[in-house]
Amino acid sequence: MGAHVRAGDRQIWTEQVGQGPDVLLIGGLGDTVESWQFQLDGLADRYRLTAFDNRGAGRTPMPAEGATVAGMADDAAAVLDALGIGSAHVAGFSGGSLISQELALRRPDLVRSLVLQSTWAALDPYFRAWGHFVEWLVDNASDERTFLESFFLWIYTPRAHNDGTVAAFIDEVVAFPHKQSAEDVHRFLADIWHYDSTERLPGISAPTLVLAGGVDPTARPHLGRAVADLIPGARFEVWETESHQPFQEVPDRWNARVDAFWQEVAARAGTPHPRAADDEHPSPDRPPAPSARGG
Repeated sequence: MGAHVRAGDRQIWTEQVGQGPDVLLIGGLGDTVESWQFQLDGLADRYRLTAFDNRGAGRTPMPAEGATVAGMADDAAAVLDALGIGSAHVAGFSGGSLISQELALRRPDLVRSLVLQSTWAALDPYFRAWGHFVEWLVDNASDERTFLESFFLWIYTPRAHNDGTVAAFIDEVVAFPHKQSAEDVHRFLADIWHYDSTERLPGISAPTLVLAGGVDPTARPHLGRAVADLIPGARFEVWETESHQPFQEVPDRWNARVDAFWQEVAARAGTPHPRAADDEHPSPDRPPAPSARGG
């Protein structure tokens, strides 16, 4: 069960599970701890995982000053500080990957390593046009289900739409009681669309793994490659058959990859991580877990 953590003058809804080296999971647009459920379930046998609702999403209220990437990075740092976590492996997807970049730049002492899923340094014209469409859709969709049916076309693979995974996901999201308001969606997006870390990314010192989906129509692979090229020593991988959120569509593959990366980081530092007994025998991939929004 989660609980609110006092971070400065804010109350941030946080969930922590497992035992072992610390991991901080940072979601994207409107995402709550539930978006990481397959990681909270699948990695808790070897890590202590912390996830939280971004400001204005789920059970974390939007502060009067609104949402900026820098402010949300400060929220992430405040959660770690409040929980007494000196440093953690940090993983973020989409908008959460920007927050993760910013956290690594603002508080490098807290970031043991970075996993950036579906990331970018700055929007290109196509991505910016898509962002404006999302804002239009927020205001003009007839209801939440219609919004999700349209929005998720860009988030999940055709495979997930055709096999019923996305339909089941939408049912769960519609039933989720902690809705994000349209106003808070706009407040979140306003800063995301103008974020540009291009000039500062060479300042990230944490070991970094950048993952991109080969069929992701939003954060396309060349945008992730540009991030990896700017971060010293970063690794870049394209998963050719995956889209924006493979950590939900193929969670066992994603969990195994980031676990291997974290183990490598620990080995280089001389502090090997524990390894689960069943690592060589992963369970079948499962459909995505519920969240307030995807992306």
